[in-house]
Amino acid sequence: MTVIVGHEAQAATLQAAARSGRMHHGWILAGPRGIGKATFARAMAMHLLAEAAGQPLPGEGLAVPSDNPTRKLIEADAHPDYVELYCLEKESGTARNITVDQVRGLQRLIQSAPTFSSRRIVVIDSADDLERGAANALLKNLEEPPPGMLFLLVSHAPGRLLPTIRSRCRTLRLDPLTDDAVRAVLRAQEPAIPPDEIEPLVKAGEGAPGRALRYAGLDIAEIERMLVSICAEGDPGNQQRLALAKALSAKSARPRYEAFLERAPAFIAEAARQRSGPALGAAIEHWEAARQLAGGAIILSLEPGSVAFELAGHVAALAPRHP
Repeated sequence: MTVIVGHEAQAATLQAAARSGRMHHGWILAGPRGIGKATFARAMAMHLLAEAAGQPLPGEGLAVPSDNPTRKLIEADAHPDYVELYCLEKESGTARNITVDQVRGLQRLIQSAPTFSSRRIVVIDSADDLERGAANALLKNLEEPPPGMLFLLVSHAPGRLLPTIRSRCRTLRLDPLTDDAVRAVLRAQEPAIPPDEIEPLVKAGEGAPGRALRYAGLDIAEIERMLVSICAEGDPGNQQRLALAKALSAKSARPRYEAFLERAPAFIAEAARQRSGPALGAAIEHWEAARQLAGGAIILSLEPGSVAFELAGHVAALAPRHP
């Protein structure tokens, strides 16, 4: 299992609720993508199931030893009191939704007696991906859960969940991690990352180690350097924008291109936070335009080189104007 870094206060909240004997049956774990909500949910489920089974655990936090029976069963996908729902892999790729049949499959867990303790846990990663019928089927389980049942619903946008699901769950907000915490995750998950790439990844991750890990190996440091240069100088001869467009237009550059689509609007947003008055208004306009362009680039199959050039143009527009 992945080492858990950060979210200590949230972990303490759920642990205290479990030990009080009055644990609410449904929790929405809300927060931005990539900050470790699903990892947190799995680690919490493992810890609570091991604790309920009377297995010794070390100190505070969510650590579970590698030789722990509960950990071994969950990692082998064989724990009878634990189910995780997520979008399944198909021949054509990952499914877009969690289906109603997957949710209905929870009846085996719900209708049978727990095996190792009084607790049973379902993790849904993410509840945002539930198709309409699946969400309604889940609602029935949330309305009349059996004793000891716990639902942990990961959600990047809880406001989009069915109001009836939100009303039957408590919401626990998970915040972006500190830079130190993101560094710790990067070093733990990808120890081979060169030291000079760590800081650009931390910056680009914006508190989300999952995003930073996606950027690993994509030379995000060079993209960051070019964005900084374009923003500072305006690239009056278009040379940097053309070089960036060329570098990101090849088929082999698709992962870097997708990283750039995420990073360019975020870079503009960071620049906007340093401004005020008319300069702030202009930066916000460029951020909105860049966000819309980047958001539709893949869906609309826009030409990568042209998109990269135009996005970099919005960055160039932030450069200081000289008389």
